[in-house]
Amino acid sequence: MIESLKITLLLGFLTGILVVFGGIIGSIFKFGILGAFIGLIISIIMNFISYFYSDKLALRANHAQIVTEDEAPRLHRIVGELAQNAGIKKPRVAIVHTNDPNAFATGRNQDNAVVAATTGIMQTLDDRELRGVLAHELGHIKNHDILIGSIAATMAGIITMVANIGHYAIFFSDDDGIGELVASILLIIFAPIAAAIIRMAISRSCEFKADRSGAEISHDPLALASALEKIERGVEEHPIEDVNPSNAHLYIINPFGSTAQRLSELFSTHPNTNERIKRLIKMSEDGNY
Repeated sequence: MIESLKITLLLGFLTGILVVFGGIIGSIFKFGILGAFIGLIISIIMNFISYFYSDKLALRANHAQIVTEDEAPRLHRIVGELAQNAGIKKPRVAIVHTNDPNAFATGRNQDNAVVAATTGIMQTLDDRELRGVLAHELGHIKNHDILIGSIAATMAGIITMVANIGHYAIFFSDDDGIGELVASILLIIFAPIAAAIIRMAISRSCEFKADRSGAEISHDPLALASALEKIERGVEEHPIEDVNPSNAHLYIINPFGSTAQRLSELFSTHPNTNERIKRLIKMSEDGNY
């Protein structure tokens, strides 16, 4: 309940950023309050689109293709077994053709859920480790994280886009008001950062929960721990290409590698992998799964 309230407030803050940003841009171009109203309308539209079309948007953005049982028998078999363990409807299965070893889940609910795995992860992991990863993704579905992640990705993307619009808007403005100019510059700098921080905060808490849920579904926390170690090494060697950074938090490990993650934990889209592994090992030792 507390977590749901926290996420609701975070997404509300994202909407607030759009409204404020729209108001300042409206002021620059003499639209007045109309700018804030436009920002509100945009946020409503984006929430609507991300809710009803989150699975399609995520699949398209990440170049994932839905596959049949004949096309990917290994994935379908494992996902089917784990979905039965989790007591949820079997999600659709998709493949992303990239050497980056990774996986993600998307959709607004169990009826629209999709679990996607890269060709890289299928080559990197054995069946036991792959079960651990796919159980983690089913944990996201069971915990209702996939909708939150999709909305956060969509909203973060639109805020960044609006900030870029504001960047050019300043130079076309004939307003001599220094205050508004400074406010606009600050928003251009901090709006994308705020969106990123919110997205990352959501991702971190959800990843820890999905790790635990995945270990419970697979009954094998050490399988996921081993997989995370291999995935992180593989991502460093084969970072993903041609994917918008606003979708990074959807993946089980940051698909762009951990170099940026080491620069600042504050701006990391994922919790520290070593910490995740330690928690999974402790679960195994305690038998608490």
